[in-house]
Amino acid sequence: MDFSADHFSLFELPRAFRLDAAALDARYREVQAQVHPDRFANAGDAERRLSLQWATRVNEAYHTLKKPLSRARYLLQVSGHDVAAENNNAMPVDFLIEQMEWREAVSEARAAAEQHELEHLHHRLKQNMGERYEELAVLLDDSHDEAQAADRVRRLMFLEKLLAEIDDAIASLEE
Repeated sequence: MDFSADHFSLFELPRAFRLDAAALDARYREVQAQVHPDRFANAGDAERRLSLQWATRVNEAYHTLKKPLSRARYLLQVSGHDVAAENNNAMPVDFLIEQMEWREAVSEARAAAEQHELEHLHHRLKQNMGERYEELAVLLDDSHDEAQAADRVRRLMFLEKLLAEIDDAIASLEE
C-alpha cells in the first residue's frame, strides 16, 4: 500500500462525492484487517510502529469519507480548491437571515421546553440539508464546479452546527 495515496485510492473507490457507503464499510474492514496492530504483535518494533501508523491512517481516511461534509471538504482539498472556511465566512444576506430565523426558532423551543417542536425543527433541517447535499453532489461529481461547491460546503458547515445545537437542546430536555 502507498502511504501517500489519497483516501479514495486507499479503499480502491472512485474519487467522487456520491459514495457507496456499503462498499466503503467493506473496504475499510478489509484494509483494517491487513494493517491492524494485532496482526503484528510478534513482529519487530519497526513493523509494529508501521502497522500502527497504517491503522491510524486507515481510520482517519474512513472517518473522513464516511461523513458527507468532511468528504466534500476532502474532495475539494485534493482537487486543489481550499474551502477557506476559516477566513471566508461571508454569506449572502438571505442565507444569514434564514440562519437567524432557524436559531430563533430553536431558542424559543428550547426555552419553552418544547421537545416536539425541536424534533420537528430537527426533521425539517435534516430534509433541507439533504437537498443541499444533493446539490453539492451535482456540483462536485457532475459539473465539477469547485468554487460553487466550496460555497455550499461553507453553508453546510453552518447547518451542521445548527443541527448539533438542536440535538443538544433535545438531549438537555431528555435529562
